[in-house]
Amino acid sequence: MNQNTETINTGIAKTSNIGLVSMALEQLGGRQNTLPGIGVIYGPAGRGKSVACAYIANAKNGYYVQMRSAWARKTLYEKILFEMGIKPAGTIPQLLDQICEQLAASRRPLIIDEFDFCLRNDSMIESVRDIYEGSQGTLLLVGEEGIPQKLRRWDRFHSRVLSWIPALPASMKDAKAIAPIYCRGVEVADDLLQHLVESAHGSIRYLATNLAQIQAFALENGRQSMALADWDTNKTYTGEPPKPRRAA
Repeated sequence: MNQNTETINTGIAKTSNIGLVSMALEQLGGRQNTLPGIGVIYGPAGRGKSVACAYIANAKNGYYVQMRSAWARKTLYEKILFEMGIKPAGTIPQLLDQICEQLAASRRPLIIDEFDFCLRNDSMIESVRDIYEGSQGTLLLVGEEGIPQKLRRWDRFHSRVLSWIPALPASMKDAKAIAPIYCRGVEVADDLLQHLVESAHGSIRYLATNLAQIQAFALENGRQSMALADWDTNKTYTGEPPKPRRAA
């Protein structure tokens, strides 16, 4: 099965950040016993971090949890246990013990996405540090660009991070990987793909949005291929908000 066929069938393109997350987990899992086991992948929104982490968690039999703004310590622990297939039982300390025992026994990695929500108070940060200390497992935390600087506030946590991993910006290789998904049935020329990459400012999400628009345009106009000359570049989404309309 070639890559394009695999991409269409699975609905997941093998972007650069999928490879990055895979390599990060391999390095964390293969570390020496005396080294810390926390990694942090960070970058601007839209770079495909969440998709990459969810995909790799499935591929490597890891546990993947995406934080929510409303969660407190108990909810986080319960969601992790649910992902582990374990029924939460008892007090918050008992939930923590359940998580730590499972991570230590299984040696499976735990990925916590949207980790920025934990940075709002000491309790949430310490809850995640307790998971690491109690299990000595492999934790990969995922969040926005400023996480490495923000975590300096908690030195006991910051010092336990082995790897700081900046998410890669969208590339031409990524554009070619996702085109079969979002522009299926339409051949997209390299000059148009290059325009989309430059307009995306590193965002996989913007690339996908624009490819979907190009597919819609091509299908509406009976086209099986699209080049830069065929596309109105004013319609390319760059993330900039629409200009204010003039009053009537």
